[in-house]
Amino acid sequence: MGGNIFDNFLAHPSLFINKEVMRHSHSPKELPHREREIKAIRFNLVEALKGQIPSNMILYGVTGAGKTAVTRFICSQLEDKGKQIGNSVNPVHVNCRTIDTQYRVLAFLGNSLLESHEMEDIPFTGWPTDRVFDELVRRMNRRGGVHVIVLDEIDHLVKKTGDDLLYNLCNINEDLKRRGSARCCVIGISNDLKFTEYLDPRVMSRLGQESVIFSPYDAGQLSDILQKRAEKGIKKGILGEGVLPLCSALAAQEHGDARRALDLIRVSTEKAEQSGDEKVEVHHVRMAQNQIECDQITPVIKTLPPQQKLVLFAVLLNERNGLSNIATGEVYEIYRQACKHYGSNNLTQRRVTDLLSNLDMLGLINSKTVSRGRYGRSKEINSCMPESIDATGIMIQADESLDSVNNGSYRFQSRL
Repeated sequence: MGGNIFDNFLAHPSLFINKEVMRHSHSPKELPHREREIKAIRFNLVEALKGQIPSNMILYGVTGAGKTAVTRFICSQLEDKGKQIGNSVNPVHVNCRTIDTQYRVLAFLGNSLLESHEMEDIPFTGWPTDRVFDELVRRMNRRGGVHVIVLDEIDHLVKKTGDDLLYNLCNINEDLKRRGSARCCVIGISNDLKFTEYLDPRVMSRLGQESVIFSPYDAGQLSDILQKRAEKGIKKGILGEGVLPLCSALAAQEHGDARRALDLIRVSTEKAEQSGDEKVEVHHVRMAQNQIECDQITPVIKTLPPQQKLVLFAVLLNERNGLSNIATGEVYEIYRQACKHYGSNNLTQRRVTDLLSNLDMLGLINSKTVSRGRYGRSKEINSCMPESIDATGIMIQADESLDSVNNGSYRFQSRL
Protein backbone atom coordinates (compact mmCIF):
# COMPACT_ATOMS: atom_id res chain seq x y z
CA MET A 1 0.00 0.00 0.00
CA GLY A 2 1.57 3.25 -1.16
CA GLY A 3 1.40 6.61 0.53
CA ASN A 4 0.34 7.46 4.05
CA ILE A 5 -2.89 6.03 5.51
CA PHE A 6 -4.00 9.55 6.52
CA ASP A 7 -3.62 11.09 3.02
CA ASN A 8 -7.24 10.57 1.94
CA PHE A 9 -8.62 11.88 5.22
CA LEU A 10 -6.58 15.08 5.06
CA ALA A 11 -7.63 15.65 1.46
CA HIS A 12 -11.35 15.29 2.27
CA PRO A 13 -12.89 18.65 3.29
CA SER A 14 -14.19 18.76 6.86
CA LEU A 15 -17.78 19.67 7.70
CA PHE A 16 -16.45 21.61 10.72
CA ILE A 17 -15.07 25.13 10.85
CA ASN A 18 -13.80 24.63 14.41
CA LYS A 19 -14.76 21.39 16.17
CA GLU A 20 -13.60 22.69 19.58
CA VAL A 21 -16.44 25.22 19.57
CA MET A 22 -18.87 22.28 19.56
CA ARG A 23 -17.45 20.74 22.74
CA HIS A 24 -18.94 21.58 26.12
CA SER A 25 -15.43 22.25 27.45
CA HIS A 26 -15.32 25.35 25.21
CA SER A 27 -15.89 28.64 27.03
CA PRO A 28 -18.14 30.83 24.83
CA LYS A 29 -18.24 34.61 25.05
CA GLU A 30 -22.04 34.54 25.01
CA LEU A 31 -24.23 32.49 27.37
CA PRO A 32 -27.84 32.65 26.14
CA HIS A 33 -30.71 32.24 28.62
CA ARG A 34 -28.51 32.61 31.71
CA GLU A 35 -28.84 36.38 32.21
CA ARG A 36 -30.62 36.05 35.57
CA GLU A 37 -28.00 33.68 37.00
CA ILE A 38 -25.10 35.80 35.72
CA LYS A 39 -26.63 38.91 37.28
CA ALA A 40 -27.03 37.23 40.70
CA ILE A 41 -23.45 35.88 40.79
CA ARG A 42 -21.98 39.13 39.42
CA PHE A 43 -23.78 41.18 42.09
CA ASN A 44 -22.08 39.11 44.79
CA LEU A 45 -18.58 38.77 43.29
CA VAL A 46 -18.21 42.48 42.45
CA GLU A 47 -17.26 42.89 46.12
CA ALA A 48 -13.94 41.18 45.31
CA LEU A 49 -13.06 44.09 43.00
CA LYS A 50 -13.55 46.43 45.96
CA GLY A 51 -11.21 44.36 48.13
CA GLN A 52 -14.12 43.04 50.19
CA ILE A 53 -15.08 39.42 50.86
CA PRO A 54 -17.98 38.20 48.68
CA SER A 55 -20.51 35.90 50.30
CA ASN A 56 -19.97 32.18 49.93
CA MET A 57 -22.35 30.67 47.38
CA ILE A 58 -23.91 27.39 46.28
CA LEU A 59 -25.01 26.99 42.67
CA TYR A 60 -27.57 24.22 42.12
CA GLY A 61 -28.90 22.65 38.95
CA VAL A 62 -29.04 19.47 36.89
CA THR A 63 -26.12 18.39 34.69
CA GLY A 64 -25.74 20.57 31.62
CA ALA A 65 -27.65 23.55 33.03
CA GLY A 66 -24.71 25.91 32.46
CA LYS A 67 -23.40 26.19 36.04
CA THR A 68 -19.76 25.54 35.20
CA ALA A 69 -19.80 27.56 31.97
CA VAL A 70 -21.37 30.56 33.71
CA THR A 71 -18.95 30.38 36.64
CA ARG A 72 -15.88 30.11 34.40
CA PHE A 73 -17.14 33.03 32.28
CA ILE A 74 -17.76 35.28 35.29
CA CYS A 75 -14.47 34.38 37.01
CA SER A 76 -12.53 35.09 33.82
CA GLN A 77 -14.22 38.51 33.51
CA LEU A 78 -13.63 39.15 37.23
CA GLU A 79 -9.91 38.36 36.99
CA ASP A 80 -9.51 40.53 33.87
CA LYS A 81 -11.27 43.47 35.52
CA GLY A 82 -9.15 43.08 38.63
CA LYS A 83 -5.95 43.36 36.57
CA GLN A 84 -7.39 46.36 34.77
CA ILE A 85 -8.07 48.32 37.96
CA GLY A 86 -5.10 46.99 39.95
CA ASN A 87 -7.04 44.88 42.45
CA SER A 88 -5.86 41.29 42.58
CA VAL A 89 -8.61 38.66 42.23
CA ASN A 90 -7.50 35.01 42.01
CA PRO A 91 -10.17 32.49 40.94
CA VAL A 92 -9.27 28.77 41.17
CA HIS A 93 -11.56 26.08 39.72
CA VAL A 94 -11.42 22.59 41.27
CA ASN A 95 -13.22 19.56 39.80
CA CYS A 96 -14.12 17.59 42.92
CA ARG A 97 -14.95 14.46 40.93
CA THR A 98 -11.28 14.04 39.99
CA ILE A 99 -9.69 15.89 42.92
CA ASP A 100 -11.76 14.21 45.58
CA THR A 101 -10.11 14.31 49.01
CA GLN A 102 -9.44 17.16 51.43
CA TYR A 103 -5.68 16.70 51.10
CA ARG A 104 -5.72 16.71 47.28
CA VAL A 105 -7.97 19.78 47.08
CA LEU A 106 -5.80 21.75 49.51
CA ALA A 107 -2.62 20.67 47.66
CA PHE A 108 -4.15 21.64 44.29
CA LEU A 109 -5.13 25.08 45.62
CA GLY A 110 -1.69 25.61 47.13
CA ASN A 111 0.15 24.56 43.97
CA SER A 112 -2.04 26.86 41.87
CA LEU A 113 -0.44 29.73 43.79
CA LEU A 114 3.20 28.87 43.02
CA GLU A 115 4.91 32.14 42.12
CA SER A 116 8.50 31.07 41.52
CA HIS A 117 10.72 28.05 40.98
CA GLU A 118 12.03 28.61 44.49
CA MET A 119 8.72 27.56 46.03
CA GLU A 120 8.20 23.88 46.75
CA ASP A 121 5.37 21.88 45.17
CA ILE A 122 3.04 20.44 47.79
CA PRO A 123 3.42 16.69 47.21
CA PHE A 124 0.56 14.51 45.99
CA THR A 125 0.66 12.78 49.38
CA GLY A 126 2.84 12.62 52.46
CA TRP A 127 2.36 15.86 54.39
CA PRO A 128 0.06 16.15 57.42
CA THR A 129 -3.18 17.83 56.35
CA ASP A 130 -2.70 20.73 58.78
CA ARG A 131 0.71 21.46 57.22
CA VAL A 132 -0.90 21.59 53.74
CA PHE A 133 -3.58 23.96 55.08
CA ASP A 134 -0.98 26.23 56.74
CA GLU A 135 1.04 26.32 53.51
CA LEU A 136 -2.09 27.24 51.52
CA VAL A 137 -2.83 30.13 53.91
CA ARG A 138 0.78 31.33 53.64
CA ARG A 139 0.68 31.30 49.84
CA MET A 140 -2.71 33.02 49.68
CA ASN A 141 -1.42 35.85 51.87
CA ARG A 142 1.79 36.05 49.85
CA ARG A 143 -0.27 36.49 46.65
CA GLY A 144 -2.70 38.85 48.39
CA GLY A 145 -6.02 40.11 47.07
CA VAL A 146 -9.26 38.15 47.08
CA HIS A 147 -9.26 34.42 46.28
CA VAL A 148 -12.37 32.83 44.77
CA ILE A 149 -12.35 29.05 45.25
CA VAL A 150 -14.82 27.23 42.98
CA LEU A 151 -15.55 23.64 44.03
CA ASP A 152 -17.28 21.99 41.07
CA GLU A 153 -19.32 18.82 41.78
CA ILE A 154 -18.94 19.56 45.47
CA ASP A 155 -21.64 16.98 46.30
CA HIS A 156 -19.32 14.18 45.08
CA LEU A 157 -16.60 15.29 47.49
CA VAL A 158 -18.93 15.69 50.47
CA LYS A 159 -20.57 12.28 49.97
CA LYS A 160 -17.15 10.65 49.74
CA THR A 161 -15.16 12.36 52.48
CA GLY A 162 -17.55 14.45 54.59
CA ASP A 163 -17.54 18.22 55.17
CA ASP A 164 -14.20 18.77 56.96
CA LEU A 165 -12.73 20.54 53.92
CA LEU A 166 -15.71 22.89 53.66
CA TYR A 167 -15.51 23.65 57.36
CA ASN A 168 -11.84 24.60 57.01
CA LEU A 169 -12.33 26.67 53.85
CA CYS A 170 -15.39 28.47 55.21
CA ASN A 171 -13.30 29.50 58.23
CA ILE A 172 -10.09 30.26 56.34
CA ASN A 173 -10.60 34.05 56.48
CA GLU A 174 -9.88 33.97 60.22
CA ASP A 175 -6.43 32.46 59.51
CA LEU A 176 -5.82 34.80 56.57
CA LYS A 177 -6.71 37.89 58.61
CA ARG A 178 -4.48 36.78 61.47
CA ARG A 179 -1.45 36.37 59.18
CA GLY A 180 -1.93 38.87 56.34
CA SER A 181 -4.32 40.81 54.14
CA ALA A 182 -5.68 38.21 51.68
CA ARG A 183 -9.37 37.27 51.71
CA CYS A 184 -11.31 34.31 50.33
CA CYS A 185 -14.80 33.16 49.32
CA VAL A 186 -16.03 29.71 48.31
CA ILE A 187 -18.45 28.83 45.50
CA GLY A 188 -19.84 25.29 45.54
CA ILE A 189 -21.43 23.84 42.38
CA SER A 190 -23.76 20.88 42.82
CA ASN A 191 -25.96 18.68 40.62
CA ASP A 192 -27.72 17.41 43.76
CA LEU A 193 -30.23 19.74 45.40
CA LYS A 194 -30.22 17.56 48.52
CA PHE A 195 -26.48 17.36 49.10
CA THR A 196 -26.69 19.93 51.91
CA GLU A 197 -28.34 17.21 54.01
CA TYR A 198 -24.82 15.79 54.38
CA LEU A 199 -23.49 19.06 55.84
CA ASP A 200 -23.10 20.05 59.46
CA PRO A 201 -25.50 22.99 60.17
CA ARG A 202 -22.53 25.26 60.97
CA VAL A 203 -20.95 24.51 57.59
CA MET A 204 -24.26 24.95 55.80
CA SER A 205 -24.89 28.36 57.38
CA ARG A 206 -21.49 29.63 56.22
CA LEU A 207 -21.36 28.01 52.79
CA GLY A 208 -24.95 28.70 51.82
CA GLN A 209 -24.96 32.46 52.44
CA GLU A 210 -26.16 32.92 48.85
CA SER A 211 -27.66 30.31 46.53
CA VAL A 212 -28.58 30.35 42.84
CA ILE A 213 -30.69 27.66 41.19
CA PHE A 214 -30.11 26.99 37.48
CA SER A 215 -33.32 25.79 35.85
CA PRO A 216 -33.01 23.18 33.07
CA TYR A 217 -32.99 24.51 29.51
CA ASP A 218 -36.11 23.83 27.45
CA ALA A 219 -35.98 22.64 23.84
CA GLY A 220 -36.27 26.18 22.43
CA GLN A 221 -33.40 27.47 24.57
CA LEU A 222 -31.23 24.49 23.64
CA SER A 223 -31.95 25.16 19.98
CA ASP A 224 -30.72 28.77 20.43
CA ILE A 225 -27.52 27.53 22.09
CA LEU A 226 -26.85 24.98 19.34
CA GLN A 227 -27.56 27.54 16.63
CA LYS A 228 -25.02 29.99 18.04
CA ARG A 229 -22.37 27.28 18.44
CA ALA A 230 -23.05 25.82 15.00
CA GLU A 231 -22.59 29.24 13.35
CA LYS A 232 -18.98 29.25 14.60
CA GLY A 233 -18.24 25.54 14.57
CA ILE A 234 -19.96 23.97 11.54
CA LYS A 235 -19.94 25.07 7.91
CA LYS A 236 -23.00 26.91 6.66
CA GLY A 237 -25.67 24.80 4.97
CA ILE A 238 -24.34 21.51 6.37
CA LEU A 239 -27.12 20.85 8.90
CA GLY A 240 -30.21 19.29 7.31
CA GLU A 241 -33.78 20.20 8.14
CA GLY A 242 -34.87 18.92 11.52
CA VAL A 243 -31.36 18.19 12.86
CA LEU A 244 -31.13 21.06 15.37
CA PRO A 245 -34.73 20.62 16.62
CA LEU A 246 -34.18 16.87 17.09
CA CYS A 247 -30.90 17.33 19.01
CA SER A 248 -32.60 19.97 21.18
CA ALA A 249 -35.67 17.80 21.82
CA LEU A 250 -33.60 14.74 22.76
CA ALA A 251 -31.46 16.78 25.16
CA ALA A 252 -34.56 18.47 26.64
CA GLN A 253 -35.81 14.98 27.53
CA GLU A 254 -32.52 14.50 29.42
CA HIS A 255 -33.46 17.27 31.91
CA GLY A 256 -32.47 20.11 29.54
CA ASP A 257 -28.83 19.05 29.27
CA ALA A 258 -26.86 21.46 27.06
CA ARG A 259 -23.82 19.16 27.19
CA ARG A 260 -25.93 16.36 25.78
CA ALA A 261 -27.21 18.63 23.00
CA LEU A 262 -23.68 19.70 22.04
CA ASP A 263 -22.43 16.10 22.06
CA LEU A 264 -25.33 15.07 19.81
CA ILE A 265 -24.74 17.75 17.19
CA ARG A 266 -20.96 17.23 17.20
CA VAL A 267 -21.10 13.42 16.97
CA SER A 268 -23.87 13.64 14.32
CA THR A 269 -21.57 15.77 12.17
CA GLU A 270 -18.70 13.34 12.76
CA LYS A 271 -20.96 10.47 11.64
CA ALA A 272 -21.80 12.33 8.43
CA GLU A 273 -18.08 12.94 7.79
CA GLN A 274 -17.24 9.27 8.37
CA SER A 275 -19.97 8.24 5.92
CA GLY A 276 -18.67 10.67 3.29
CA ASP A 277 -21.98 12.58 3.34
CA GLU A 278 -22.10 16.28 2.52
CA LYS A 279 -24.93 17.08 4.94
CA VAL A 280 -25.95 16.07 8.45
CA GLU A 281 -29.39 14.47 8.47
CA VAL A 282 -31.78 13.12 11.10
CA HIS A 283 -30.50 9.54 10.71
CA HIS A 284 -27.01 10.75 11.66
CA VAL A 285 -28.50 12.12 14.91
CA ARG A 286 -30.01 8.71 15.68
CA MET A 287 -26.62 7.07 15.06
CA ALA A 288 -24.97 9.61 17.35
CA GLN A 289 -27.57 9.04 20.07
CA ASN A 290 -26.87 5.28 20.12
CA GLN A 291 -23.11 5.81 20.21
CA ILE A 292 -23.23 8.36 23.03
CA GLU A 293 -25.50 6.16 25.17
CA CYS A 294 -23.20 3.15 24.70
CA ASP A 295 -20.06 5.24 25.32
CA GLN A 296 -21.48 6.61 28.58
CA ILE A 297 -22.63 3.29 30.04
CA THR A 298 -20.03 0.77 28.81
CA PRO A 299 -17.04 2.08 30.86
CA VAL A 300 -19.15 2.17 34.04
CA ILE A 301 -20.38 -1.41 33.56
CA LYS A 302 -16.88 -2.69 32.77
CA THR A 303 -15.49 -1.42 36.07
CA LEU A 304 -18.23 -2.95 38.27
CA PRO A 305 -17.11 -5.70 40.67
CA PRO A 306 -18.55 -9.18 39.86
CA GLN A 307 -21.21 -9.11 42.59
CA GLN A 308 -22.51 -5.71 41.45
CA LYS A 309 -22.68 -7.01 37.87
CA LEU A 310 -24.76 -9.95 39.08
CA VAL A 311 -27.15 -7.69 41.00
CA LEU A 312 -27.57 -5.41 37.96
CA PHE A 313 -28.06 -8.45 35.73
CA ALA A 314 -30.78 -9.66 38.10
CA VAL A 315 -32.63 -6.35 37.65
CA LEU A 316 -32.35 -6.64 33.87
CA LEU A 317 -33.54 -10.27 33.90
CA ASN A 318 -36.61 -9.26 35.90
CA GLU A 319 -37.36 -6.51 33.38
CA ARG A 320 -36.87 -8.96 30.52
CA ASN A 321 -39.53 -11.07 32.22
CA GLY A 322 -41.93 -8.12 31.93
CA LEU A 323 -41.60 -6.74 35.45
CA SER A 324 -41.25 -3.08 36.45
CA ASN A 325 -41.10 -1.39 39.87
CA ILE A 326 -39.24 -4.49 41.04
CA ALA A 327 -39.09 -5.23 44.78
CA THR A 328 -35.77 -5.90 46.52
CA GLY A 329 -36.90 -9.46 47.26
CA GLU A 330 -37.61 -10.09 43.57
CA VAL A 331 -34.14 -8.83 42.64
CA TYR A 332 -32.56 -10.96 45.36
CA GLU A 333 -34.30 -14.17 44.28
CA ILE A 334 -33.06 -13.85 40.66
CA TYR A 335 -29.64 -12.70 41.89
CA ARG A 336 -29.36 -15.84 44.04
CA GLN A 337 -30.15 -18.04 41.04
CA ALA A 338 -27.76 -16.02 38.83
CA CYS A 339 -24.91 -16.67 41.29
CA LYS A 340 -25.35 -20.43 40.75
CA HIS A 341 -25.11 -20.03 36.96
CA TYR A 342 -22.07 -17.78 37.45
CA GLY A 343 -20.41 -20.23 39.84
CA SER A 344 -20.25 -17.82 42.75
CA ASN A 345 -21.55 -17.78 46.33
CA ASN A 346 -24.39 -15.32 46.90
CA LEU A 347 -24.29 -12.47 49.41
CA THR A 348 -26.92 -11.79 52.03
CA GLN A 349 -30.03 -9.81 51.08
CA ARG A 350 -28.88 -6.95 53.31
CA ARG A 351 -25.58 -6.74 51.42
CA VAL A 352 -27.41 -6.88 48.07
CA THR A 353 -29.53 -3.94 49.25
CA ASP A 354 -26.30 -1.96 49.78
CA LEU A 355 -25.12 -2.90 46.28
CA LEU A 356 -28.44 -1.68 44.86
CA SER A 357 -27.80 1.66 46.54
CA ASN A 358 -24.37 1.80 44.85
CA LEU A 359 -25.91 1.06 41.45
CA ASP A 360 -28.48 3.80 42.10
CA MET A 361 -25.69 6.28 42.89
CA LEU A 362 -23.94 5.32 39.61
CA GLY A 363 -27.15 6.06 37.69
CA LEU A 364 -27.52 2.48 36.41
CA ILE A 365 -30.77 1.88 38.27
CA ASN A 366 -33.45 4.00 39.89
CA SER A 367 -34.43 2.91 43.37
CA LYS A 368 -37.20 4.76 45.18
CA THR A 369 -38.83 4.07 48.53
CA VAL A 370 -42.63 3.93 48.50
CA SER A 371 -45.16 3.66 51.31
CA ARG A 372 -47.34 0.54 51.49
CA GLY A 373 -49.58 1.93 54.22
CA ARG A 374 -49.94 -0.53 57.08
CA TYR A 375 -47.55 -2.89 55.28
CA GLY A 376 -44.70 -0.43 55.79
CA ARG A 377 -42.27 0.93 53.22
CA SER A 378 -40.49 -0.85 50.38
CA LYS A 379 -38.23 -0.08 47.43
CA GLU A 380 -39.25 -0.05 43.78
CA ILE A 381 -36.33 -0.70 41.42
CA ASN A 382 -36.05 -0.05 37.68
CA SER A 383 -33.00 -0.01 35.42
CA CYS A 384 -31.90 3.29 33.86
CA MET A 385 -30.52 1.67 30.71
CA PRO A 386 -31.63 3.42 27.50
CA GLU A 387 -33.96 1.26 25.43
CA SER A 388 -31.80 1.82 22.35
CA ILE A 389 -28.87 -0.20 23.74
CA ASP A 390 -28.43 -3.91 24.46
CA ALA A 391 -27.57 -3.66 28.16
CA THR A 392 -27.14 -7.40 28.75
CA GLY A 393 -25.01 -7.63 25.58
CA ILE A 394 -22.72 -4.86 26.86
CA MET A 395 -22.41 -6.64 30.20
CA ILE A 396 -21.51 -9.96 28.54
CA GLN A 397 -18.86 -8.17 26.44
CA ALA A 398 -17.43 -6.76 29.68
CA ASP A 399 -17.51 -10.16 31.43
CA GLU A 400 -17.87 -13.28 29.25
CA SER A 401 -18.76 -15.37 32.33
CA LEU A 402 -22.13 -13.57 32.34
CA ASP A 403 -23.06 -15.44 29.16
CA SER A 404 -23.89 -18.49 31.29
CA VAL A 405 -26.00 -16.25 33.54
CA ASN A 406 -27.86 -14.88 30.53
CA ASN A 407 -28.60 -18.35 29.16
CA GLY A 408 -29.61 -19.88 32.50
CA SER A 409 -33.14 -20.88 33.42
CA TYR A 410 -34.91 -18.91 36.16
CA ARG A 411 -37.91 -19.29 38.42
CA PHE A 412 -39.50 -15.87 38.81
CA GLN A 413 -41.66 -15.00 41.81
CA SER A 414 -45.35 -14.66 40.99
CA ARG A 415 -47.14 -11.42 41.81
CA LEU A 416 -50.52 -11.79 43.43
